[in-house]
Amino acid sequence: MTTKEILTIDDFNLKNKTVLVRVDLNCPIEPQTGEFLDDRRIIQHAKTVKELSDKGAKVVVLAHQGRAGEEYDFTTLEKHAKRLAKHTGNGVEYIPDIIGPSAKQKIKSLKSGDILLLENVRFLAEENLNRPADAQATTHFVKNLAPLADYFVMDAFAAAHRSQPSLVGFTEVLPSLAGRILEQEIVMLNKAIQSKKRPSVFISGGAKVKDSLKVVEQFLNRGVVDEVLTCGLVGNIFLVAKGYEVRGSEYIEEYDKLVEKAGKLLKNFSDKIFLPDDVAMDKYGQRMEVSVAELPQPYRLADIGTKTIEKYKSNIEKAQTIIANGPAGIFEAKEFEKGTNELVRAISNSKAYSVVGGGHIATAVINLNLDSKISHVSTGGGACILYLAGEPLPAIEALKKAAQKFGKK
Repeated sequence: MTTKEILTIDDFNLKNKTVLVRVDLNCPIEPQTGEFLDDRRIIQHAKTVKELSDKGAKVVVLAHQGRAGEEYDFTTLEKHAKRLAKHTGNGVEYIPDIIGPSAKQKIKSLKSGDILLLENVRFLAEENLNRPADAQATTHFVKNLAPLADYFVMDAFAAAHRSQPSLVGFTEVLPSLAGRILEQEIVMLNKAIQSKKRPSVFISGGAKVKDSLKVVEQFLNRGVVDEVLTCGLVGNIFLVAKGYEVRGSEYIEEYDKLVEKAGKLLKNFSDKIFLPDDVAMDKYGQRMEVSVAELPQPYRLADIGTKTIEKYKSNIEKAQTIIANGPAGIFEAKEFEKGTNELVRAISNSKAYSVVGGGHIATAVINLNLDSKISHVSTGGGACILYLAGEPLPAIEALKKAAQKFGKK
């Protein structure tokens, strides 16, 4: 996948054109106050929204917050509009409607440079269904808004692995372009995957074991990386495959299949896959480090140990390309943040080209104020890991199809 296969904002004159732009403004919200705990996504997408406005487009912003059933995060976008206005430096009007008469009338009345944020798209039941793009084009959502627009801009890379109306439906009926965030993600992730700078190291951690093993398999089979440093639940599964007993891991979905797959990878790439030598157990809230030879323990495995941290830091220091996905342990707990934080610091101190996947490890980078010292911190969690694994992402596939259908004008 390259950016040559899709259209971008540079391919069209958008002045005085009505542009629907799908961004990802989904932010963690403090339950008591309703304030944003982290507005990084709003800051990032504000760049695309501002550029469209500055180019003279009539900008209609589509976004979501939370999902149905979440008590605190599933909210309106009223506060998002104020924060988006702050970061664009342009006025942003919010309307608590999506496809009703009020929203339609407001869209029709927009002038060049105006920015309108519609209500949380997940308030529409249709938005919560994952279906193929051609089916999503027939939804009330798309059929009501598409006739009012000239172009669709897809910028929500973090949601690109989903196939919902606001992400893929408009691409069937409107010339559709990649926004700046999505475009940058493709460029930066491709640069890491295609890097000739060696050695190349992949740090594979976190809880998404199934997807992570896909990435490990892809990377090693294709020679993308020279070394895989395992940690988190991913590391636990590899330890089990090696013959160690890690209590609690058996509750992971498809446990037996994952252990079998990890075992095959170890057999085929024993010299390239590195496992923890020691681990930190959660002994009643206290950190207790033990050698893997001392497993099993009657406590939860919560982090990699100090010896493993030092071993992995040595690999990172020698690397010329680094890709990291997922934390090393339960980094949200102070007693078990050491592994994740030490690895993140080592990456930031490296002169290598470095990419950190979205999700929890990106949060660790931001918390340590080290994002400026890392080449690229992805906005995507699940989308990032699936892209790295070579899986087609529905929203990007839809953009590729739209590029062939509509071309440049």
